[in-house]
Parts: sequence; C-alpha cells; structure tokens
Amino acid sequence: MKIYFYGCVSMDGYLADKNHKIDWLYETGTTEETSYADFYRDMDITVMGKRTFDEIADMEGVESFYDSTENYVFTHAESLPVANFIPVSGDVVETLKNFPQDKKVWIVGGNTILAELLDQDMVDVLYVQVAPVLLGEGVPLFTQKEGVKRFELKEVHQFGPFAEMVFEK
Repeated sequence: MKIYFYGCVSMDGYLADKNHKIDWLYETGTTEETSYADFYRDMDITVMGKRTFDEIADMEGVESFYDSTENYVFTHAESLPVANFIPVSGDVVETLKNFPQDKKVWIVGGNTILAELLDQDMVDVLYVQVAPVLLGEGVPLFTQKEGVKRFELKEVHQFGPFAEMVFEK
C-alpha cells in the first residue's frame, strides 16, 4: 500500500480558515488549474475525516468527484448522506494497515488523520499545493507529535495561481 496526501494550503500553512471553511480556496482557483485529475485517476481509495466530508457533502455532483475510488470517512455516524462514502470508526492507523497492500490511498484534507499517519511513518508521498492567500489563523496542515520527518523534494510545478511541491519519503 502506498499512502498519499494531496491538498492545498494557504501561504501561511493552513488547510482551512479558523471556522474550518475552505471558501478562500474556491475563490482562488479551480481543480482544473491543478494536477488533480491526473493524481485522482491513479488512486484506489480515499480516506477523510468527518469535517472534510461535511465540507464537500453539499457540493453539487459530489458523487461524481469520487466515483472511481472506495471512499472512507472516519466518523461516529452509522451512515452518511452521500451514497458512495463509507463511514468507519476506530483507530486510523490500524484501519489503514488492514487495507489491501496493492492499493494507493489518498488522505483527503484532515490534519488529524494525516498527523496520526505521519507519526507512524506511513505517509509515502505528499503533494502540497500552496495558494497565494494568507489566512492569519486556521487549521494547520501539519500537527504530528513525533520529531523530525524528512522527505525528498521530487517535483515543483506551477498551476495557475498554485505552486505544487511533490515530496517522497
């Protein structure tokens, strides 16, 4: 199994604003201006937390955004309002260890899930896009507890207003 993070942060490192909203990102650009389509085409499974799911659940056509992957949401809810999303609960690390080893897993948003996986050295590739926005405060991308984590910078791209860096373990 290979675990990926793919997401965008503000220039000051936030995934979402202080209210856990990403309107600032939608106002900056679109996925058509990024490597999203090529990246997503390669994934088998998505994993996200409930806050990330809530942010996308009401978007028109959300089912079609994630139609070729198995989609898991860590939540205490027993069901979700979008058909192709599967609620799961429990330990993130143990759950992912039980996924098929031949799969590519995308961690969507969610610094809480990402932090737990980084603490266990389970993240293989980070696609970090930076939007030309300063939020001042918000939800930071990196909140892992363990010490230094080193990755190698493999690629740098510009997509419209976004800078994208690809790091590998």
